Amino acid sequence: MDEPAKPGWLERLGALLLREPEDRSQLIELLHSAYERNLLDADALSMIEGVMQVSEMQVREIMIPRSQMDLIDIKDPPEKFIPFVIETAHSRFPVVDGQKDDVIGILLAKDLLRYYAGEEFNVRDMLRPAIFIPESKRLNVLLKDFRSNRNHIAIVVDEYGGVAGLVTIEDVLEQIVGEIEDEYDFDEAEDNIIRDRSGRYRVKALTEIEDLNEALGTQFSHADYDTVGGLVISKFGRVPKRGEQVTIDALRFQVLRADSRRLHTLLVERLAEREGMLPPLA
Repeated sequence: MDEPAKPGWLERLGALLLREPEDRSQLIELLHSAYERNLLDADALSMIEGVMQVSEMQVREIMIPRSQMDLIDIKDPPEKFIPFVIETAHSRFPVVDGQKDDVIGILLAKDLLRYYAGEEFNVRDMLRPAIFIPESKRLNVLLKDFRSNRNHIAIVVDEYGGVAGLVTIEDVLEQIVGEIEDEYDFDEAEDNIIRDRSGRYRVKALTEIEDLNEALGTQFSHADYDTVGGLVISKFGRVPKRGEQVTIDALRFQVLRADSRRLHTLLVERLAEREGMLPPLA
C-alpha cells in the first residue's frame, strides 16, 4: 500500500495558522515559529514578510529620487543621447522637454535599433505614454496596476505636480523576493570592484574591507566590519535606500542597489584626491 504523501510547507503552515492570530505582530510571531520548527525555509519566510511589508509601504519609500533619474531630453539629437543610453544600460528612459518636470513619454532602448537600421527616425513618434502616480501610492496597489496595465515604469509626482522620482516594477518585486539581477548588477564571475569611465567604482556590498583598501588605497579598519556594506550601514544606522549617500573619509558612498533587508551595490567616488588626502587613481 502506498504511503500517504507528506504535507507540503504550505499545508503545514496552514495548520499552524489555525491558531488564528489576532493581529499582525502575532502573525509574524507565528511565521517565525514556523521557521524555527523547519516548517518554512529562510527564503519562504523572507518572501512572506516581504509581501506583508509591501502592503504597508508607499512609493516614496523605494522610488529613485529625482536627482538620480537618468533622463533623455527630446531636444538632443540621437548621436548625443545614444552613448548615454549605452553607458547607463537601462531598458527604459523617461523623456523630458527641457526640464525634469516636463516628462512627455517613455523611450524603450530597443526602439533605438531603428536608428542603426537606417529607418526613418523620430523620437517623438516612438515614445510610450508616461504613467504618473503620487508618492503616497501603496506598493501592493502599484504592483496590481503594473500587472493589469502591462507597464514597467511610473513617474512619481509630489503634491504640487512636480516630478519627485520614478519607480519600476522591479523595485516593487525586489521588496518581496530580494535582489533581481539586471543591467546594473555584476556578473557572478566578475570582480567585486569595477572602475567606470569617470573614475568612480561600482562595489558589491559584500566586498571585504581589505579588498577595498587594496583597490582604492584606503585604510579602513576591518576590526569592526568585515564588508563595505557593513561599514556603510554603520554610518547610516540603518539599511539605506537606493540613491542615498554618505561620505566616509573623503569617499562618497552612494547606494545603487538595496532592498529592505540588505545592501547589494554601491557607487564609490573620491572627493579629496585633488587635496592629496588619498593616493591618485591607478
